[in-house]
Amino acid sequence: MIPAPPVGPVPFDKACAHRLLADMVRIRRLEEKCAELYGAMKIRGFLHLYIGEEACAVGVLHALRAEDNVVATYREHAHALVRGMPMGVLMAEMYGKREGCSRGRGGSMHLFDARTRLFGGNAIVAGLLPVAVGLALADRMKGQRRVTACFFGEGAVAEGAFHESMNLAELWGVPLLLCCENNRYAMGTALERSESQTDLCAKAASYKVPTASVDGMDIVAVHEAAKQAQQHVREGKGPFFLELRTYRFRAHSMFDAELYRSKAEVEEWKTRGPIHTYTARLKTEGKLTEEEFLELDAAALAEVDAAVAFAEAGSWEPIEDLARDLYTPPEAAWRSA
Repeated sequence: MIPAPPVGPVPFDKACAHRLLADMVRIRRLEEKCAELYGAMKIRGFLHLYIGEEACAVGVLHALRAEDNVVATYREHAHALVRGMPMGVLMAEMYGKREGCSRGRGGSMHLFDARTRLFGGNAIVAGLLPVAVGLALADRMKGQRRVTACFFGEGAVAEGAFHESMNLAELWGVPLLLCCENNRYAMGTALERSESQTDLCAKAASYKVPTASVDGMDIVAVHEAAKQAQQHVREGKGPFFLELRTYRFRAHSMFDAELYRSKAEVEEWKTRGPIHTYTARLKTEGKLTEEEFLELDAAALAEVDAAVAFAEAGSWEPIEDLARDLYTPPEAAWRSA
């Protein structure tokens, strides 16, 4: 049964409320353009869109600090954008251009930006969970009051790397915020058909990790829960597991025939869309006018247009550089040591 749309007061001042809304709109417009560009064969390879899940990335990342670490999945465009990666650099990477964040070599699933402490997306399900534990362990050993936030889907909870990571994170008391974006279907199989225990918080709690489960379609609920969770972690109390119950409106990827759910279900979930329900709440409270919303939307569309222009004007990596950074023969490594 699909829950009712989010309602209730918005406990943010107008400036904060608008920042959260603006970032959700920026993500939505970016992702819509990426889908269009994929159809035009400007973006190639794999493409996993975040449409419908915007409240998760925005709510959590706005609760973190600039010095915190962020580790994401292959559905990480939103995280990179909110974290501070320029949209033009992000789009250039999608195009495979040299001006991209990974010089065009990573593409959609491998966005990385050391400047904003975004330690990459990863195409391997649960692949970056052990990396996140390592980053958090390093900070604990150095006495850094820094949080490492790791985003992953519910499909990762069935992987061995999740359980190994949870075990070590709690044993070592590392400052790790585990953000599970539960969109119900992983790649294309419903949670109840792939995992015998569908209570994801119960799995985390079995490792003695404190948990919280919130409506991932409600930016208010996500942001408030994330603020509390990161405070727990930052105070040296060890890891925290935050389940964000969300839903993606598009297929798993651009190659997905989406035969595992009905169109009626998707349309019903769209009534809980995080952007329009939040917008309605703000208007009800007098914190947003239609004109202000249209201004936010126009700014997002203009940013997208500028990003596409930047990517279109970018350059391809020269052929002579294609083998650069790929492999160093052992004898060359010894000589350079």
